[in-house]
Amino acid sequence: MMSHRPRVFYGWWVVATAALGLFFSSFPMVVFSFAVFFKPLSQEFHSGRAGISLAFTLHNLVAAVSVPLLAGRLVDRYGARKVILPYTMTFALMLLSSKILSGKMWELYAFYAALGLAGSGMSVVPYGSVVAKWFDRRRGLAFGLMMFGLGSGAIIMPAVAQRLITLFGWRAAYAAFGFGVLLVPMPIVAMFLKETPEKMGFLPDGAMQMSVAAPDDDDDQGMSWHEAWHSRTFWLMVAAFFLVGASVHASVIHMSAMLTDRGISVQAAALAGSLIGVALLAGRVGAGYLLDRFFAPYVAACFFGGAAMGLVLLLASRTVEVTLVGAFLIGLGFGAEGDIVAYMTSRYFGLRSFGEIAGYTYAAFVLAGGLGPLLMGAGFDLTGSYTLPLVIFLIATVVAVVLMTRLGPYRYRVRFSDEGGRLQPELQPES
Repeated sequence: MMSHRPRVFYGWWVVATAALGLFFSSFPMVVFSFAVFFKPLSQEFHSGRAGISLAFTLHNLVAAVSVPLLAGRLVDRYGARKVILPYTMTFALMLLSSKILSGKMWELYAFYAALGLAGSGMSVVPYGSVVAKWFDRRRGLAFGLMMFGLGSGAIIMPAVAQRLITLFGWRAAYAAFGFGVLLVPMPIVAMFLKETPEKMGFLPDGAMQMSVAAPDDDDDQGMSWHEAWHSRTFWLMVAAFFLVGASVHASVIHMSAMLTDRGISVQAAALAGSLIGVALLAGRVGAGYLLDRFFAPYVAACFFGGAAMGLVLLLASRTVEVTLVGAFLIGLGFGAEGDIVAYMTSRYFGLRSFGEIAGYTYAAFVLAGGLGPLLMGAGFDLTGSYTLPLVIFLIATVVAVVLMTRLGPYRYRVRFSDEGGRLQPELQPES
């Protein structure tokens, strides 16, 4: 290993590259931007809202299945770089293919399903796999900064898409996104995304030495998918992430309608949406920073508990100010979940099958994101109010907080000391 560290550890360039890749990924360009494509697609394909919504549902379902079963397994077997580059190229080409779509609905469904498949290989899971190998002691912060790119894209890309649609139409907007992917992240990822620090002569975090590994660390190789599948910890995590994912997605998607139904102005509802975006970014970086300093389930419980408090405020408040505080707290929980999923996967299951294991937890989050808003809407249609679904999602979030407190100590702990050789304090309670 190198005897000295460069002024800026190369791992941070890897994080910046991953953040850029996620900025131009499927989540900002397809998922968060779908709302601005909705009406143009409905007009083009002469379909109602249910028919157009089915295209989005197909995208999420294909992504949820392909992330663990295809992309995650390929990452574990061949490395993330060999997955990200061809998937990114395919994703860009699929966006460009929007120019040749006719007005047939089956083409629209095939288009969005293909975007879900291609986008799975440039999602949080492949990029998180690389970042996890470059960082150990500062892994939480690295994940947070990586996810900052995703959050920024989720805020910026819809506005860009709206402008492009207004000027040139929806096909040109998607084609422009495709060219953007080819010209910006594709060459940068090819140049700067390096698979492991060892190949460049570094240790994770740029550490100068390795600490004494815990007896159960198994050289930090990690558990297999089969072992994780049969562990109680995995199912507790998946259940908690699913419950919170459904709750925060439902609240965010229905926030504007929920507030305007109460007589709150459209401007205040728009401000709530902006606050959620700010909170999402703050939650990503803040959670990452805290994960390196405190036991991750406790950090998760705090953020999820904050989201529960946000739901309470939405239920009880009749003032704009308190409602905005509730929206902000829900946004913090929404933003923190992505970091927590990746970090806890690496600490409880190691890096051996990180792609597949994280893929399944990510899939649970994606499926919850599709189910939660549907249940919220169904609850409103049934009762004529958001009160009952909000109460149900509040209970679900509280259950998730309790599940987080039932997780045991980490199995794969910090193994690398800082440059002075000082070992880091334990980030977990004694087993």
